Amino acid sequence: MKSNYQIVVIGGGTGGIMTAAQLLKKDSSLDIAVIEPAESHYYQPAWTLVGGGTYDMAKTKRTMASVMPAGVAWIKEYAESFQPTENAIILRSGDKITYEALVVAPGLVMDTSLIEGLTESLGKGVVCSNYTDPEHTWEVLKNFKGGNAVFTQPTTPIKCGGAPQKIAYLAADYLRKNGLKDKSNVVFATPGSVIFGVKPVADTLMEVIHRYGIHFKPFYAPVKIDGDNRIVTFKSVHPDENMCIVNEGNVLKEKMEGNSVIEMPFDMLHLAPPQTAPKFVKESTLVNDAG
Repeated sequence: MKSNYQIVVIGGGTGGIMTAAQLLKKDSSLDIAVIEPAESHYYQPAWTLVGGGTYDMAKTKRTMASVMPAGVAWIKEYAESFQPTENAIILRSGDKITYEALVVAPGLVMDTSLIEGLTESLGKGVVCSNYTDPEHTWEVLKNFKGGNAVFTQPTTPIKCGGAPQKIAYLAADYLRKNGLKDKSNVVFATPGSVIFGVKPVADTLMEVIHRYGIHFKPFYAPVKIDGDNRIVTFKSVHPDENMCIVNEGNVLKEKMEGNSVIEMPFDMLHLAPPQTAPKFVKESTLVNDAG
């Protein structure tokens, strides 16, 4: 293995692979290395479809060798630290790789400790996530017989801002097709103020939400999950939020304390776990105050 390249890409996920491939497409003479320790590559965008029962998980996995662009040097190592003033990366082995340009695409890592009770609850019973085990999401959805199906996301940045709501739409469609629509409340609760940041897209998505009868709850940040008692606690991130609906027939039940803490019972809970930059990125000089 040589130690210097024109371009070094950290990460062999979809972002890193696409970037390397596009650069070589523009100039096949470029000297590019991809640092990626994994032997398998997962096409994670399809995990949403797996969770909705419309795609096979096995088809989302390929060998890393089969997707690595021809013409790049594949360094099967972990990146351990940055030395940006020297244009260098230190590998876990201790070797140093230098570059003219660096692309940082290691993805995000899940940090379930950032929501109380999530570590203990995730992947068990009816608490599921397409981000960690989409096949479990599909099992939970198949076994759902009615009640509250709650979909939410954290206050941290996440991979694919749309994924937490995509599964809500797939689930709502599944419930409609299987005669469970009238027995169910589909809830999409988000810390955000709108369903999507681009207005024309948001307008269309609100039509979808109304069509399926989904309860849209903006300004709801999940802070605690009680998997045993099936209660998710939200904190309102909007000072004037007080849109509590209490037990109207089969309508969603919420218990609100003051106007800031909301307890919501669930019979299915899907969420994107809180996500952070990998440790070696967080501890580097490349990050902002938020890491």
